[in-house]
Amino acid sequence: MAIFVIGDLHLSMDGKKTMEVFPGWEHYMQRLEENWRAAVQPEDLVVLLGDTSWAMSLQETLQDFAFLHTLPGKKLLLKGNHDYWWTTMAKMERFFAEQGWNDFAFLHNNCVMHDGVALCGTRSWMFDASAPQDEKVMARECGRLRMSLQAAGEAEKIVFLHYPPIYPNANAEEVVALLHEYGVKRCFYGHLHGGSIRYAVQGRVDGIEYRLVSADSLRFCPVKI
Repeated sequence: MAIFVIGDLHLSMDGKKTMEVFPGWEHYMQRLEENWRAAVQPEDLVVLLGDTSWAMSLQETLQDFAFLHTLPGKKLLLKGNHDYWWTTMAKMERFFAEQGWNDFAFLHNNCVMHDGVALCGTRSWMFDASAPQDEKVMARECGRLRMSLQAAGEAEKIVFLHYPPIYPNANAEEVVALLHEYGVKRCFYGHLHGGSIRYAVQGRVDGIEYRLVSADSLRFCPVKI
């Protein structure tokens, strides 16, 4: 019952917005499927850290999630900044149930227990956003992260975020403070692509292990944690 993680798949099975136009993304769907099938077993869990599909509505995600449904393992979905299809938990759960897909779950205002470990997280937000509306979004995301961490109780906590909580010369102070408050030791995040990958903070910082897991940074291979 291993846990794997990968983010930013940017699926577009209808071909309307393929990522293959970007360097490093050539044949990414084939590479992702081959790597996933080689690594993940049916009893495993794969956490997807947002930007899973380019679709604009739930109905438009049908081909993308049908593809993921064919891959082994349970899938735990986190919201990203490009997941415009994301709606209420009730609507998403109903949509997936209607398709008969029982291998998907959502990490949103909750935590998910897997083999005794509490999987916590939220989308988060840009650390340097200073507009009043951005400050409200960050406050809301921190509230969701706190709710997720509180739901974990005394269990070991692993945090998953879409936006990076830490940067070379700054960090999302509110988010990092929550990680320390709740004794989090491992944090995985996505969002960064291409040339930005080289600037990602990875490794142990003040007692917390950080790792970037966007799809292209992992060469489209889910990583076991």
